[in-house]
Amino acid sequence: MNPEFLHLSREHQSLLTRRYFFGRLGAGLGTAALASLLEPRLLGADAPGVIDGPLPGLHFAPKAKRVIYLFQSGGPSHIDLFDYKPALKQHHGEELPASIRMGQRVTGMTSGQKSFPCVAPMFGWQQHGKSGTWMSELLPNTGRISDRLCFVRSMWTEAINHDPAVTYIQTGHQQAGRPALGAWLSYGIGSENQQLPAFVVLISQGSGNKTDQPLSTRYWGPGFLPGQHQGVRFRSQGDPVLYLGDPPGIARNDRRRMLDAVGDLNRMAADSFGDPEINARIAQYEMAYRMQASVPELTDLSRESPRVLEAYGVRDGATDGGFARNCLLARRMIERGVRFVQLMHRGWDQHGDLPKQIRGQCRDVDQPSAALVEDLHQRGLLEDTLVIWGGEFGRSVYSQGTLTKDNYGRDHHGRCFTIWMAGGGVKPGFSYGATDDYCYNIVENPVHIHDFNATVLHLLGIDHTRLTYKFQGRHFRLTDVHGNVVQPLIA
Repeated sequence: MNPEFLHLSREHQSLLTRRYFFGRLGAGLGTAALASLLEPRLLGADAPGVIDGPLPGLHFAPKAKRVIYLFQSGGPSHIDLFDYKPALKQHHGEELPASIRMGQRVTGMTSGQKSFPCVAPMFGWQQHGKSGTWMSELLPNTGRISDRLCFVRSMWTEAINHDPAVTYIQTGHQQAGRPALGAWLSYGIGSENQQLPAFVVLISQGSGNKTDQPLSTRYWGPGFLPGQHQGVRFRSQGDPVLYLGDPPGIARNDRRRMLDAVGDLNRMAADSFGDPEINARIAQYEMAYRMQASVPELTDLSRESPRVLEAYGVRDGATDGGFARNCLLARRMIERGVRFVQLMHRGWDQHGDLPKQIRGQCRDVDQPSAALVEDLHQRGLLEDTLVIWGGEFGRSVYSQGTLTKDNYGRDHHGRCFTIWMAGGGVKPGFSYGATDDYCYNIVENPVHIHDFNATVLHLLGIDHTRLTYKFQGRHFRLTDVHGNVVQPLIA
């Protein structure tokens, strides 16, 4: 036999042996991990419930233990809400100077316009709190809590269209297939409650653009992480989670026996193939079973006082499926150990009819957002809960379409926009970064979305360069190969 062929044959057999060994080893570790999920006391953990003590996935002491992300889908206008530029009134109706635009690419919705007239906000502005923060008159309640907020006025992104922009800020990449921020946290540090998922998503439709861009499940997907790290969407009507209830005629004991039988079959498959997704499937079945008892109590707002419901603006706890109810549910979730709650509020895409639509959007979110921050503070939860408010990009200073006396629209603008944070170790009553007089370019302390995500992970005790997952031969992370922690934002 050819000696070189014999050597290759033996090497091939050796590789098969190693692969088989590690495959079996992975299955064994998966079984042990599954056992800890199904019955934590087997490995010395406490019974299901809130887990105390440091988490093994942390790299250093965290300032925040959990996140509530109030994501405003569609791109809120920083010009009309947060970035006060009184000099813009002098340029109202004037053509946007070429020295300001600097040849920036615009979307196909305005690229054909012959004119790009600047538009000053038509709403009044007020200073709030000891910090003297300027905010639009459309946000009086947010203004009331301004001394608890940390503003970043110099956020930026390369994306200028909704789907890649939302995918980018949520997953760290403009193309689909990467895990969302909440999935990374579920993978890295898990949940504090064995009866609820680590990552929950709530969706509401705003009063603004009713034909706004759709929300894809990949915005809260696990990407290449095991499936149990996917965000679980809670619905506003009907069963909170689809397929969670027992079918008609099936008793809970029967459901338990069925899951045990399916679990046995899945464990046999896991032992044979070593596929980690099989163990993930078993864990998801078990979580769904436990959620049958925990979710109804969680979503029942009848135990909340009328004062609390009124503070959030919940009109009817039983039927109101809007942003106000979702904010209250978010507080209840983090009280019960959910790690990451993401609210997706649609309607912020004001290409036209902005004055009317943005009023409605602000009525949707202003009172509940402020009530959430105040409620968390009163309950002693704000200190270690990070609240984030913001969208995927900002809006253009120039009018999309015809500018009239009482109406205008704004196109997408990724070169600068504003977000705010509260609690969780950020500086209160603080503003960071600045834009030019046209709210068009950043002139001080730019913060890329990779920097922002790196800072969020840092506040949770995670080094963004070390939270990685090997996929297709490469170690991936949320911030890809980019990002720096923005230390001035941290208290």
